Amino acid sequence: MFARPANGYSAQMCGRYILAQQAKFEQAVRLGRVRWEFAVRYNVAPSQPVPVVRMVDGTHEGVMLRWGLIPYFARGVPPKYATLNARMETLASGAAWRGAWMRGQRCVQLAAGFYEWRLETSGKRRPYFIHLTDEPVFGFASIWDRSIRADGVTVESCALITLPANALLRDIHNVGSHPGRMPAVLTPGQFAAWLDGTRTEAYALLTAYPAQRMRAYPVGLRVNSPANEGPDLIEPVEE
Repeated sequence: MFARPANGYSAQMCGRYILAQQAKFEQAVRLGRVRWEFAVRYNVAPSQPVPVVRMVDGTHEGVMLRWGLIPYFARGVPPKYATLNARMETLASGAAWRGAWMRGQRCVQLAAGFYEWRLETSGKRRPYFIHLTDEPVFGFASIWDRSIRADGVTVESCALITLPANALLRDIHNVGSHPGRMPAVLTPGQFAAWLDGTRTEAYALLTAYPAQRMRAYPVGLRVNSPANEGPDLIEPVEE
């Protein structure tokens, strides 16, 4: 589902992010049902289970879903193309996204920061860590879907939505098949509107987060491998 180049950096945006303590997210959002359990993470990668908030039967539910959407029609088999990011421009038209978007299957992938890779003039790709300066935890506007395998097992998965980047991220995310983009960031105060609003109201929330309320700095190359974990991954390094 997700092809990673030989040097390990993320081939797509947004391809890696970090998680804060479970308690911090539960303080930031009111949940009617909790079905998750997770620890602090510093290198969340595609195909892994990630915590999301979604609306089910009129209740905000905290649950773990596979990151990398498997459409309902795929019989639980991950597509050969990458489905961790859904472009906002193709939510209503893309085969992988259309069903979930039209059915209102929106969710919020919880995060405390994320990584992007910048192509330097030297030809090397440098990872950057990005976080919000005004919110300790936030979420990515996402969609989710349910697909049933041939053996009857149900697979639930999600994809975060991307959009044209602000000035800060446009300078950093200058490589890959879709440069100049960023994840659709939601603050905790916007979660309910994304989950409960109409499709038109939700789509209106898909705007670039202000660059002046974000901070980005280069980090070490250990983040290139999803096998590496730990707080040292977000320590700044000299450019």
